Amino acid sequence: MEYLTQFESPLGNLYITADEVGLTGVAFEQDKGNRLPVDLNNLKYSDNQPVLMDAKLWLSLYFFGSVPDFLPDFSLKGTDFCKQVWKIVEKIPYGSSMTYGEIANLVAKQRGTKASPQAVGNAVAKNPIAIIIPCHRVLAAGFGIGGYSAGLTRKRYLLELEHIEYNE
Repeated sequence: MEYLTQFESPLGNLYITADEVGLTGVAFEQDKGNRLPVDLNNLKYSDNQPVLMDAKLWLSLYFFGSVPDFLPDFSLKGTDFCKQVWKIVEKIPYGSSMTYGEIANLVAKQRGTKASPQAVGNAVAKNPIAIIIPCHRVLAAGFGIGGYSAGLTRKRYLLELEHIEYNE
C-alpha cells in the first residue's frame, strides 16, 4: 500500500508519498508540465503515517529556515546508478552545492568506471524526493544554475533560501 499526504510550501502544494518502508516521493503539484506527479487512484490518503509526518516536519523546519537534523526513511525505486547518484546528492550539506561533473567523478571512483555529467544529470532529474534529497543543490559546470524539473524559479528560491551562490 502506498500512502499520500499534501504539504503547502511557499513554492506551492507538494505531494508526499510513502509505503510501509519509507518515503517514496515528494513532488510539486504542477511538476513536469503541469500534470500531477502521482496516480491518485493507487494511493490511500493519510495524515497519520509516521514517515509522512516526519517528511512534513522536515519540510516545515526547512522552509522556516532551519537545518533539520534528521531524514525520513526512504524507499527509493530506481536503477542502481540512479540510487548511487541520489545517495551522493542526499549527502550534499545544507548551504553547499556540487556540480554534475563533481558527482560524476565520485560515481566513477566508486564504480571504477567512467560516469558522465550528462548521465548524472539524467539521474538527478529522476530524483523522486524533491527538496529532501536536495537535487536543487546540483549545479552545472561553472556553478551555472542548470535545470530543475519543478522549474528554475523554484530552484532559485531554494538556492537563495540556503544562501548558495550560482551563476545564471
